[in-house]
Amino acid sequence: MIPVPSNTRVWLAAGVTDMRRGFNTLAAQAEKTLEQDPFSGHLFVFRGRRGDLLKIIWWDQQGACLFSKRLERGRFVWPAAKEGKINLTSAQLAMLLEGIDWRIPKHTWRPLKTG
Repeated sequence: MIPVPSNTRVWLAAGVTDMRRGFNTLAAQAEKTLEQDPFSGHLFVFRGRRGDLLKIIWWDQQGACLFSKRLERGRFVWPAAKEGKINLTSAQLAMLLEGIDWRIPKHTWRPLKTG
């Protein structure tokens, strides 16, 4: 898992991104399309057309970082919007990376009564 400091924001780029892009081109997309500073330390998440590959870029104050993950089965849950940005929590990012539907988290157990 990516170590995400508590004050870091996670931005998800809605729509489809060309996965041949590297850090520089994705950073330019974050700046133009998402209207965010790619060197702010925030995480920017992009997904490919097939839905089984995503890339995350961030600046860790020492250099540019690029994380890539491909699912062997299934697809990453992604919003239906064709453009724009969505702000995620670090918990939602963790669910997204595991292939879990982060939009509707469901608790598996809840206490029936107290005491």
